Amino acid sequence: MEKLTRFFWWCSGTHQATLAKYPAEHNKYVGIGATIFFTGLFAALSGGYALYFVFSGGSFAPLYAILFGLLWGLAIFNMDRYIVLSINKNASGLKQLFQATPRILLAVLIGIVIARPLELKVFDKEIREQLRVTYLDRQRANIDTLNKAFESKYAIELGRVTELKTERDSLEAAIKSDRVKLKMETFGEKTVETSGIVGYGPYAKQRQAELDKQEQYLDTLRSRIQLQETFIQQRKQFEGLLDERLLTGAQLDSAVNVAGFADRNAALGDLKYHPDGTLNEANYWSITFIMLLFIFFECLPVFVKLMSVRDAYDIALRDQQTVDIHRSGKNRDAEIAITDSLYDTHVQQAIEKRKARVWEDETL
Repeated sequence: MEKLTRFFWWCSGTHQATLAKYPAEHNKYVGIGATIFFTGLFAALSGGYALYFVFSGGSFAPLYAILFGLLWGLAIFNMDRYIVLSINKNASGLKQLFQATPRILLAVLIGIVIARPLELKVFDKEIREQLRVTYLDRQRANIDTLNKAFESKYAIELGRVTELKTERDSLEAAIKSDRVKLKMETFGEKTVETSGIVGYGPYAKQRQAELDKQEQYLDTLRSRIQLQETFIQQRKQFEGLLDERLLTGAQLDSAVNVAGFADRNAALGDLKYHPDGTLNEANYWSITFIMLLFIFFECLPVFVKLMSVRDAYDIALRDQQTVDIHRSGKNRDAEIAITDSLYDTHVQQAIEKRKARVWEDETL
């Protein structure tokens, strides 16, 4: 426990030799150090989880995630440690708040960055379902776009097929009607368009000849339609329309499994809204409160340091810093005095040497 206590003291950035003299303050700085440590730990998990999806599918994805997670966690830990350490409790309350304001803003930013990957993990199941819907909608939209582009490009050919089919349908209806009339002519039913003479007479033969011509033309129309449809099908194959297929269950699962961080992040944002665009309050507030929780957790060490009153450790640390500054000033003055003395001695020696040289010259 003593080693663990000193480790958390180190995390909080305290001067351990000074803090050890004041047992009443030990637990406070253990709590601050533990908060900073676990913030760095959460940052490591968050960063590693985020990078795992960046390299998802690669052989070294777990290794990259672990290395980056450790680096990211250490960076956040060091930053939090510096933020808490740099707040001077011996200053006035307004000055402390002024010192802490940019650090609080930085802590808020760090909290948002840490929270996002962990939110992705918390809502993993819902994100997978949202990705299924998103991928299918995206593929349908892609297919619709390709079809519209194809229809625009081959509008003349498609229009010709439509005209031929319309003519075919009209001709089939006319042939069906003429067959009924031929039957009535043969059986001698008297109407406006039939003679009423029983048997296969000249009127019946005339109708049969016209019907044969119509059927021959219908066969020609069907052949032309088939040739035109074959051409359009070949063009669809060439344009790649026939290769577009909606994902099946297994393919969709595979696509969801390899989804990157950007797709998962977008899916998490989509969970805040219903398909009709209205706000999904349950998901919206759940995601928001998780983010706020991590922001508060990240700002907690700074808030604790600001809210705590100046204690014996802070006063002792201030006195120790004053003594160190005083000693540093004395040492500097002593160094300056020694330097000046050495300089004077050197100058005096140079003067004596000059005088001796001049005397020798005069003697000679």
